Amino acid sequence: MTEYLAVDGGTIAYEVAGSGPLIVLAHGMGDSRAAYRAVVPPLVAAGFRVAAVDLRGCGESSADWPAWSRTDIAGDLLAVVRHLGGPAVLVGHSISGGAATVAAAREPSLITSAVELAPFTRAQSVRLGDLRVRRVRRGTLRLLGAGVLGSRPLWRSYLDVAYPGAKPADWAERLGRVDAMLREPGRMKALQGMGRSTPGDAGAQLANVRCPVLVVMGTLDPDWADPRAEGTAVVDALPPGLGRLEMIEGAGHYPHDQFPERVVSLVLDFVRTDAARA
Repeated sequence: MTEYLAVDGGTIAYEVAGSGPLIVLAHGMGDSRAAYRAVVPPLVAAGFRVAAVDLRGCGESSADWPAWSRTDIAGDLLAVVRHLGGPAVLVGHSISGGAATVAAAREPSLITSAVELAPFTRAQSVRLGDLRVRRVRRGTLRLLGAGVLGSRPLWRSYLDVAYPGAKPADWAERLGRVDAMLREPGRMKALQGMGRSTPGDAGAQLANVRCPVLVVMGTLDPDWADPRAEGTAVVDALPPGLGRLEMIEGAGHYPHDQFPERVVSLVLDFVRTDAARA
């Protein structure tokens, strides 16, 4: 059942299942909380209360917002955690990975640990050498085209590249839901606004994080020529001993949707190890 929380600038939609310690799931741009449809049930079965959130401008959240930065998204997520009586483990994908960094740095009492899935958390630069890698070239051109032109077909084409190899069993339905959402007024504008935002605000907060952070990267992520190097750079920018990197072989930019069992296993191991250490 969808619930709604009014925050400064609009309304955030979310859905809660289960009982126990709180885990909040935040998706990437051009998506909705449905991205975690295969992740929520096993986390609930493992004894957690799981809140899947629609980012500002996405899913069932209100469409028209004044800003799209990771800091803005972090404020929304912190409001949800606060409303649900945190603290929480915060899981963020792509742009929300950067937002998770900001949230953890700003409110250490509310975020016990953070999981960043294929995160855009550091300032990025496209190098010509990277474009020699076919998957990067194909993904970058489609991603830029979708953002600049506001093209749904190019976004769908990017998703095809971002999910290399095997697709989820409900792939056609997944694409249909994404396409239907982006047809709604203001939804493509949200994708474009997030695409134009830069991760500098998140990168500036990495050194201020005080909780453990798990970074998960796919070896075939088309957004980076060397996903391992990007994940390592995020971990290295955190205070010593807080970060941990895990690679998922064969995964693209959506490891939680391509390999949900593997991601759930990593999250549960990470959270339980952190709890035991505390």
